[in-house]
Amino acid sequence: MNKLQLYFRLIRLNKPIGTVLLLWPTLYAMWLAAGGVPDWRLLVIFTLGTFLMRSAGCAINDYADRDFDKHVKRTAQRPITSGRISGKEAVAIAAILSIVAFCLILPLNALTRQMSVAALIIAGTYPYFKRFFAIPQAYLGIAFGFGIPMAFAAIQNQVPPLAWLLLIGNIFWTLAYDTEYAMVDRDDDLKIGIKTSAITFGRYDVAIIMLCYALHLAILLVCGWQQGLRFWFVAGLAAAAGIACYHYTLIRHRERDACFRAFNHNNWLGGVIFLGVALDYALR
Repeated sequence: MNKLQLYFRLIRLNKPIGTVLLLWPTLYAMWLAAGGVPDWRLLVIFTLGTFLMRSAGCAINDYADRDFDKHVKRTAQRPITSGRISGKEAVAIAAILSIVAFCLILPLNALTRQMSVAALIIAGTYPYFKRFFAIPQAYLGIAFGFGIPMAFAAIQNQVPPLAWLLLIGNIFWTLAYDTEYAMVDRDDDLKIGIKTSAITFGRYDVAIIMLCYALHLAILLVCGWQQGLRFWFVAGLAAAAGIACYHYTLIRHRERDACFRAFNHNNWLGGVIFLGVALDYALR
Protein backbone atom coordinates (compact mmCIF):
# COMPACT_ATOMS: atom_id res chain seq x y z
CA MET A 1 0.00 0.00 0.00
CA ASN A 2 1.55 3.34 -1.08
CA LYS A 3 1.61 6.55 0.97
CA LEU A 4 -1.36 8.14 -0.78
CA GLN A 5 -3.53 5.12 0.01
CA LEU A 6 -2.39 5.26 3.64
CA TYR A 7 -3.29 8.95 3.84
CA PHE A 8 -6.71 8.16 2.38
CA ARG A 9 -7.20 5.54 5.08
CA LEU A 10 -6.02 7.98 7.74
CA ILE A 11 -8.74 10.49 6.84
CA ARG A 12 -11.31 7.70 6.30
CA LEU A 13 -12.02 8.29 2.61
CA ASN A 14 -12.88 4.59 2.55
CA LYS A 15 -15.43 5.12 5.35
CA PRO A 16 -17.65 8.13 4.54
CA ILE A 17 -20.22 7.42 7.27
CA GLY A 18 -18.64 9.98 9.62
CA THR A 19 -18.91 12.72 7.00
CA VAL A 20 -22.59 12.11 6.31
CA LEU A 21 -23.41 12.00 10.03
CA LEU A 22 -21.89 15.47 10.23
CA LEU A 23 -23.53 16.63 7.03
CA TRP A 24 -27.21 15.76 7.63
CA PRO A 25 -27.73 18.04 10.65
CA THR A 26 -25.71 20.80 8.97
CA LEU A 27 -27.96 20.60 5.91
CA TYR A 28 -31.27 20.64 7.72
CA ALA A 29 -29.99 23.52 9.87
CA MET A 30 -29.21 25.44 6.67
CA TRP A 31 -32.73 24.84 5.35
CA LEU A 32 -34.26 25.98 8.64
CA ALA A 33 -32.01 29.04 8.85
CA ALA A 34 -32.83 30.05 5.27
CA GLY A 35 -36.52 29.13 5.43
CA GLY A 36 -36.02 26.94 2.39
CA VAL A 37 -33.21 26.21 -0.05
CA PRO A 38 -30.09 28.18 1.00
CA ASP A 39 -27.68 29.89 -1.36
CA TRP A 40 -25.88 27.27 -3.44
CA ARG A 41 -22.49 28.80 -2.65
CA LEU A 42 -23.08 28.27 1.06
CA LEU A 43 -24.11 24.70 0.34
CA VAL A 44 -20.82 24.07 -1.44
CA ILE A 45 -18.76 25.75 1.30
CA PHE A 46 -20.43 23.85 4.14
CA THR A 47 -20.40 20.52 2.34
CA LEU A 48 -16.71 20.76 1.53
CA GLY A 49 -15.95 22.17 4.97
CA THR A 50 -17.74 19.27 6.63
CA PHE A 51 -15.68 16.78 4.65
CA LEU A 52 -12.40 18.57 5.36
CA MET A 53 -12.98 18.99 9.09
CA ARG A 54 -14.13 15.41 9.55
CA SER A 55 -11.01 14.25 7.71
CA ALA A 56 -8.78 16.46 9.86
CA GLY A 57 -10.54 15.17 12.97
CA CYS A 58 -9.83 11.57 11.98
CA ALA A 59 -6.13 12.33 11.57
CA ILE A 60 -5.94 14.03 14.98
CA ASN A 61 -7.96 11.24 16.59
CA ASP A 62 -5.59 8.56 15.27
CA TYR A 63 -2.58 10.60 16.41
CA ALA A 64 -4.04 10.99 19.92
CA ASP A 65 -5.01 7.29 20.11
CA ARG A 66 -1.86 5.85 18.53
CA ASP A 67 -0.82 4.07 21.73
CA PHE A 68 -4.32 2.80 22.49
CA ASP A 69 -5.39 1.62 19.03
CA LYS A 70 -2.79 -1.17 19.00
CA HIS A 71 -4.74 -2.90 21.79
CA VAL A 72 -8.09 -2.79 19.95
CA LYS A 73 -8.73 -5.42 17.32
CA ARG A 74 -10.72 -3.10 15.03
CA THR A 75 -8.09 -0.33 15.03
CA ALA A 76 -4.78 -2.18 15.34
CA GLN A 77 -3.99 -1.82 11.62
CA ARG A 78 -4.67 1.90 11.31
CA PRO A 79 -1.83 3.67 9.46
CA ILE A 80 -0.20 5.37 12.50
CA THR A 81 -0.64 2.50 14.95
CA SER A 82 0.79 0.00 12.49
CA GLY A 83 3.82 2.25 11.93
CA ARG A 84 3.24 2.84 8.23
CA ILE A 85 3.00 6.62 8.61
CA SER A 86 4.38 8.83 11.36
CA GLY A 87 2.56 10.94 13.91
CA LYS A 88 4.15 14.05 12.41
CA GLU A 89 2.66 13.20 9.03
CA ALA A 90 -0.80 12.84 10.56
CA VAL A 91 -0.55 16.17 12.37
CA ALA A 92 0.65 17.87 9.17
CA ILE A 93 -2.27 16.44 7.18
CA ALA A 94 -4.73 17.59 9.85
CA ALA A 95 -3.22 21.08 9.80
CA ILE A 96 -3.37 21.35 6.00
CA LEU A 97 -6.99 20.19 5.87
CA SER A 98 -7.96 22.62 8.65
CA ILE A 99 -6.28 25.55 6.86
CA VAL A 100 -8.08 24.71 3.62
CA ALA A 101 -11.40 24.49 5.50
CA PHE A 102 -10.76 27.89 7.09
CA CYS A 103 -9.94 29.39 3.70
CA LEU A 104 -13.33 28.22 2.44
CA ILE A 105 -15.18 30.35 4.99
CA LEU A 106 -13.04 33.49 4.61
CA PRO A 107 -15.67 35.08 2.30
CA LEU A 108 -18.33 34.62 5.00
CA ASN A 109 -19.19 37.00 7.84
CA ALA A 110 -17.01 37.56 10.92
CA LEU A 111 -19.32 35.63 13.23
CA THR A 112 -18.98 32.49 11.13
CA ARG A 113 -15.20 32.81 11.03
CA GLN A 114 -15.06 33.24 14.80
CA MET A 115 -17.23 30.18 15.34
CA SER A 116 -15.02 28.15 13.04
CA VAL A 117 -12.15 28.68 15.48
CA ALA A 118 -14.29 27.29 18.30
CA ALA A 119 -15.25 24.35 16.07
CA LEU A 120 -11.57 23.60 15.40
CA ILE A 121 -10.71 23.68 19.12
CA ILE A 122 -13.59 21.34 19.97
CA ALA A 123 -12.71 18.90 17.20
CA GLY A 124 -9.02 18.91 18.14
CA THR A 125 -9.59 18.31 21.85
CA TYR A 126 -12.26 15.59 21.58
CA PRO A 127 -9.83 12.63 21.37
CA TYR A 128 -8.33 13.57 24.73
CA PHE A 129 -11.70 13.64 26.51
CA LYS A 130 -11.70 9.84 26.41
CA ARG A 131 -8.91 9.94 28.98
CA PHE A 132 -11.01 11.45 31.76
CA PHE A 133 -14.62 12.20 30.71
CA ALA A 134 -17.08 9.39 31.45
CA ILE A 135 -19.29 10.18 28.43
CA PRO A 136 -17.01 11.60 25.71
CA GLN A 137 -19.76 10.97 23.15
CA ALA A 138 -21.58 14.02 24.55
CA TYR A 139 -18.57 16.18 23.70
CA LEU A 140 -18.41 14.52 20.30
CA GLY A 141 -22.04 15.56 19.81
CA ILE A 142 -21.00 19.19 20.17
CA ALA A 143 -18.18 18.68 17.66
CA PHE A 144 -20.41 16.81 15.19
CA GLY A 145 -23.22 19.35 15.55
CA PHE A 146 -21.28 22.60 15.49
CA GLY A 147 -22.15 23.02 11.84
CA ILE A 148 -25.67 23.85 13.07
CA PRO A 149 -24.92 27.17 14.81
CA MET A 150 -22.35 27.95 12.11
CA ALA A 151 -25.06 27.54 9.46
CA PHE A 152 -27.29 30.03 11.24
CA ALA A 153 -24.34 32.40 11.70
CA ALA A 154 -23.54 32.24 7.98
CA ILE A 155 -27.15 32.73 6.82
CA GLN A 156 -28.65 35.00 9.49
CA ASN A 157 -25.49 36.59 10.96
CA GLN A 158 -26.74 35.51 14.38
CA VAL A 159 -27.16 32.31 16.37
CA PRO A 160 -30.75 32.24 17.68
CA PRO A 161 -32.01 29.95 20.47
CA LEU A 162 -33.38 27.62 17.78
CA ALA A 163 -29.83 26.80 16.65
CA TRP A 164 -28.67 25.90 20.15
CA LEU A 165 -31.76 23.75 20.71
CA LEU A 166 -31.01 21.90 17.46
CA LEU A 167 -27.44 21.42 18.68
CA ILE A 168 -28.72 19.88 21.93
CA GLY A 169 -30.89 17.54 19.87
CA ASN A 170 -27.84 16.54 17.84
CA ILE A 171 -25.92 15.75 21.02
CA PHE A 172 -28.60 13.21 21.93
CA TRP A 173 -28.44 11.68 18.44
CA THR A 174 -24.65 11.45 18.61
CA LEU A 175 -24.91 9.85 22.04
CA ALA A 176 -27.21 7.23 20.53
CA TYR A 177 -25.19 6.26 17.47
CA ASP A 178 -21.74 6.63 18.98
CA THR A 179 -22.73 4.50 21.97
CA GLU A 180 -23.71 1.84 19.44
CA TYR A 181 -20.25 2.29 17.94
CA ALA A 182 -18.60 2.11 21.39
CA MET A 183 -20.44 -1.13 22.16
CA VAL A 184 -18.35 -2.76 19.42
CA ASP A 185 -15.11 -2.05 21.29
CA ARG A 186 -16.36 -2.23 24.88
CA ASP A 187 -14.30 -5.27 25.90
CA ASP A 188 -11.08 -3.80 24.48
CA ASP A 189 -11.77 -0.36 25.96
CA LEU A 190 -12.27 -1.85 29.41
CA LYS A 191 -8.85 -3.51 29.21
CA ILE A 192 -6.96 -0.36 28.22
CA GLY A 193 -8.86 2.10 30.41
CA ILE A 194 -10.56 4.22 27.74
CA LYS A 195 -13.78 5.87 28.92
CA THR A 196 -16.87 5.55 26.71
CA SER A 197 -20.61 5.89 27.13
CA ALA A 198 -21.03 2.16 26.46
CA ILE A 199 -18.98 1.47 29.59
CA THR A 200 -20.52 4.24 31.68
CA PHE A 201 -24.11 3.26 30.85
CA GLY A 202 -23.39 -0.40 31.61
CA ARG A 203 -26.45 -2.65 31.47
CA TYR A 204 -28.67 0.36 30.74
CA ASP A 205 -26.89 1.09 27.47
CA VAL A 206 -29.68 -0.05 25.15
CA ALA A 207 -32.39 1.76 27.12
CA ILE A 208 -30.38 4.99 27.17
CA ILE A 209 -29.68 4.76 23.45
CA MET A 210 -33.40 4.52 22.74
CA LEU A 211 -34.10 7.41 25.13
CA CYS A 212 -31.52 9.52 23.30
CA TYR A 213 -33.18 8.76 19.96
CA ALA A 214 -36.54 9.78 21.44
CA LEU A 215 -35.17 13.05 22.86
CA HIS A 216 -33.45 13.86 19.57
CA LEU A 217 -36.65 13.41 17.58
CA ALA A 218 -38.79 15.25 20.16
CA ILE A 219 -36.48 18.27 20.08
CA LEU A 220 -36.53 18.28 16.28
CA LEU A 221 -40.33 18.10 16.31
CA VAL A 222 -40.56 21.14 18.56
CA CYS A 223 -38.03 23.09 16.47
CA GLY A 224 -39.61 22.26 13.12
CA TRP A 225 -43.16 22.86 14.34
CA GLN A 226 -42.17 26.31 15.61
CA GLN A 227 -40.86 27.08 12.11
CA GLY A 228 -44.15 26.08 10.52
CA LEU A 229 -43.12 22.69 9.19
CA ARG A 230 -45.92 20.17 9.06
CA PHE A 231 -46.83 17.06 7.05
CA TRP A 232 -43.63 16.09 5.21
CA PHE A 233 -41.48 17.08 8.15
CA VAL A 234 -43.52 14.97 10.57
CA ALA A 235 -43.47 12.12 8.05
CA GLY A 236 -39.67 12.31 7.99
CA LEU A 237 -39.52 12.18 11.78
CA ALA A 238 -41.93 9.23 11.81
CA ALA A 239 -39.69 7.39 9.36
CA ALA A 240 -36.68 8.22 11.56
CA ALA A 241 -38.52 6.83 14.59
CA GLY A 242 -39.15 3.62 12.66
CA ILE A 243 -35.45 3.39 11.83
CA ALA A 244 -34.56 3.91 15.50
CA CYS A 245 -36.88 1.04 16.42
CA TYR A 246 -35.08 -1.12 13.86
CA HIS A 247 -31.81 -0.22 15.55
CA TYR A 248 -33.22 -1.56 18.79
CA THR A 249 -33.63 -4.97 17.16
CA LEU A 250 -29.96 -4.83 16.16
CA ILE A 251 -28.44 -3.72 19.47
CA ARG A 252 -30.62 -5.42 22.06
CA HIS A 253 -28.37 -8.51 22.22
CA ARG A 254 -25.21 -6.35 22.19
CA GLU A 255 -23.52 -8.35 19.44
CA ARG A 256 -20.55 -6.53 17.94
CA ASP A 257 -21.43 -6.87 14.25
CA ALA A 258 -25.06 -5.96 14.83
CA CYS A 259 -24.14 -2.88 16.87
CA PHE A 260 -21.78 -1.77 14.11
CA ARG A 261 -24.56 -2.20 11.53
CA ALA A 262 -26.84 -0.06 13.68
CA PHE A 263 -24.20 2.67 13.85
CA ASN A 264 -23.75 2.71 10.07
CA HIS A 265 -27.49 2.66 9.52
CA ASN A 266 -27.81 6.09 11.17
CA ASN A 267 -27.03 7.53 7.76
CA TRP A 268 -30.60 6.63 6.79
CA LEU A 269 -32.03 8.14 9.97
CA GLY A 270 -30.34 11.47 9.30
CA GLY A 271 -31.23 11.28 5.62
CA VAL A 272 -34.98 10.90 6.12
CA ILE A 273 -35.02 13.79 8.61
CA PHE A 274 -33.33 16.07 6.09
CA LEU A 275 -35.61 14.81 3.32
CA GLY A 276 -38.67 15.63 5.43
CA VAL A 277 -37.41 19.17 6.07
CA ALA A 278 -36.51 19.78 2.42
CA LEU A 279 -39.79 18.37 1.09
CA ASP A 280 -41.87 20.41 3.52
CA TYR A 281 -40.32 23.63 2.30
CA ALA A 282 -40.39 22.59 -1.37
CA LEU A 283 -44.03 21.43 -1.44
CA ARG A 284 -45.65 24.34 0.36
